[in-house]
Amino acid sequence: MKDKLGKYLLNIRINNVLPFIKEKMIDIGCGTNELVRTYKSISNKEAIGVDVYPWEGVDLTVENTANLPFSDKEFDTVCCIATLNHIPNRKDVIKEMKRILKDDGQIIITMITPKISRIWHFLRKPWDVDQKERGMKEGEVYGFTKKQIISLFKEENLYLEKMKKFMFGLNRIYIFKKYQN
Repeated sequence: MKDKLGKYLLNIRINNVLPFIKEKMIDIGCGTNELVRTYKSISNKEAIGVDVYPWEGVDLTVENTANLPFSDKEFDTVCCIATLNHIPNRKDVIKEMKRILKDDGQIIITMITPKISRIWHFLRKPWDVDQKERGMKEGEVYGFTKKQIISLFKEENLYLEKMKKFMFGLNRIYIFKKYQN
């Protein structure tokens, strides 16, 4: 990756997310699959990266991340790192996350706010491989507020267990869980 700042910030995201990952993990919208490779190398646990775009390093390219070829309740951790805003059918994908998540599992999301995202995308456009390779598609948005993220997951009967700010408070990790009956 020639984008040194992008690589540096990706590593910050990964290092902030890694302590929360448990057991078998899937990263939806994995991009170049750095999170999965890092997690596998330090944990020796099973992990897979899935994306709709055929990035170099992706484990599985699918047509639609709302229709994944995995069993119900297969994963302990479902990650969607800096990606949910780039998924136009996000409500369907959240339903799919819940389907493949074990009852005691967790969903980990990272997200910046729309205001920060717009500024960031504008400033980074000349160096951002994602913007050059793929660009913004119809239905994608520039980030979510905390209230919007919580609302999206609440609609699918998932609750916010933990939230942590990082990157000088500009980014957040959200950890959602299933309500137990």
